[in-house]
Amino acid sequence: MGSARRRTGSSVAKTVVAFRAEDVVLDFLSVLDATKDEELRVLVASTGERVTLRARTTPDERVAALASARAAAAADTRDAPVTADALRAWLASVGGTGPLEVWTHSPADDRRTRRLLGHDTAIAAGAAHGSGNSGGTVWHAVGDSPYLQFRADDERPLTPALIRAKLDFVNAHRPHLLGLDDPEEAVTTARVPAVERFFRSDPEERGRLYALMSSLDDGAATVADPWEFETSPYERERLDATAAWVTRWCPPGEGRLVEAGACEGALTRRLADKGYAVEATEPNAAFRRRLERAAHGPGVTVHPHGLDDLARAAALPAAAYLLIEMLYYGQDLDALRRLPTDRLFVALAPDWFDERLRPWLDADPGWRVRDRAELVAPRLESVCGARAHLVKRGSRGVLLERSHG
Repeated sequence: MGSARRRTGSSVAKTVVAFRAEDVVLDFLSVLDATKDEELRVLVASTGERVTLRARTTPDERVAALASARAAAAADTRDAPVTADALRAWLASVGGTGPLEVWTHSPADDRRTRRLLGHDTAIAAGAAHGSGNSGGTVWHAVGDSPYLQFRADDERPLTPALIRAKLDFVNAHRPHLLGLDDPEEAVTTARVPAVERFFRSDPEERGRLYALMSSLDDGAATVADPWEFETSPYERERLDATAAWVTRWCPPGEGRLVEAGACEGALTRRLADKGYAVEATEPNAAFRRRLERAAHGPGVTVHPHGLDDLARAAALPAAAYLLIEMLYYGQDLDALRRLPTDRLFVALAPDWFDERLRPWLDADPGWRVRDRAELVAPRLESVCGARAHLVKRGSRGVLLERSHG
């Protein structure tokens, strides 16, 4: 039994901050059970509702109280349902001047709404008591995490009665969630855990978890080196192999390179060290500032362009364009035809290559494959200070040459 379950006494103000009312039942039912002799206050962020679960009430009574909370409509905002200032004010009012214990979502939850709320709640809990990001005791539910395996600090197997309470709640009060296609809101089997798992996290670890799982939006740039290019053995091997592959087919003397989506310059620096003139492009302003600091030098020029900008303007002719691990963001692959070069170095995870790039190449006679290279094999690796681990998927390189026939 983890330390969170041993905390007793009315002097500790206890609260759950969850995005939807159903999240409280699905992710925090063991908390409702463990605190049944104490008052527990709940903030439902998507609707702004505050629910007070009275002391000396059974889990079934507490679930019934949550069932009466308004079911959030699809139109409810997903970006900032409760502002950071409102979170701080509410948590300060709950805790008063005494200790505060908060349960909330994981900053690495696969659902954007939940990870953002978990990240912001932890910061607000600290600020509410004047101790910075690390104040109070904040427990994150592992929640929906299909890509990461977590090292939890507290694991709570549920009794058959508690599991039944979860199932009955969804079937009776939120059945529409079972048939949704919306990945943010659908209730799936994996989102109804029979063992609830929680962890505590310091500000740096929390920030890295949030950035890692926000790789498809601007949240990735909230910390430096979110993908751990500088410290990961896998990532260093991948980058070294990529630079060597480029050198084999396009030596420095053949002309400048354009590196699209250069991020913070991990590959840019390797290429510059080999004597290349590199036009490094990065549309994200935070990444671009770090790129400018890390990859400065006579051989490197930094631009704010994204892939569409490069194709539209066609203003940077080059010996080759490098599209390295960056075609994951829904770009229109037809833009590749308009890039002012006859050579493209493309690297992707093998499954993405097979599902996304290969069909496009098969339908486009304008490019031919000159070389394929397995740059790095898949590998299991710890991330975020060994809080979690995952399979790095490997990287496949494909050199494309424009067909002029």
